[in-house]
Amino acid sequence: MHQYKGKLIIHTGSMFSGKTSSLKKDLNRFKIAGYKVGAYKPLVDTRGGTKITVHNEEGLEATCVHGVDQIIKDVEEKNLQVIGIDEVQFLQGQAEDIRQGLLSILDHGVTVVLAGLDMDYNGVAFEIVKELMPYADYVNKHHAVCTKCGVDAWVSHRKVKGGDRVLIGAEAEYEPLCRSCYRKVREEEEREVNKNQISLEIK
Repeated sequence: MHQYKGKLIIHTGSMFSGKTSSLKKDLNRFKIAGYKVGAYKPLVDTRGGTKITVHNEEGLEATCVHGVDQIIKDVEEKNLQVIGIDEVQFLQGQAEDIRQGLLSILDHGVTVVLAGLDMDYNGVAFEIVKELMPYADYVNKHHAVCTKCGVDAWVSHRKVKGGDRVLIGAEAEYEPLCRSCYRKVREEEEREVNKNQISLEIK
């Protein structure tokens, strides 16, 4: 694993694509190789408590944080050599501040492994993932299986209506869809909204 020392490794893609599994695999390999490893997850992600979890897999113990400052502090105080952050798009703070913080960690020769969604349910890029990609040494684009047609999924479609941009959930709230199926579903949702509006106007 020495060739990955001080490198930025990003696992990204839609939900259910294997990003977190790959993050866990990388961190476990570094642990086996004898590196001091720290795992982190945003406080907003309450799934699994203090563990980074994947369906049917044992959870990985992690430190829950608001933003990047606590991670920087841990790296300095614990002399960490590798850090992993799951759901990096949910870290609190401005994208530029998070980017600068993670780059400062890299400048000290620490390996940074990230897992995060590249886009939200509207197909809009998450700012921090978009900002970090050009600085990555390795970018791994993962794909789930489209639940409608079975090809590679492109985005996480939210099945429940309304709500903020960030809605923590799993299969009950989201489904992976390919580009074509996503557009068909969104068009159908738009027709349903328009039909309801016309119905209200008639009444």
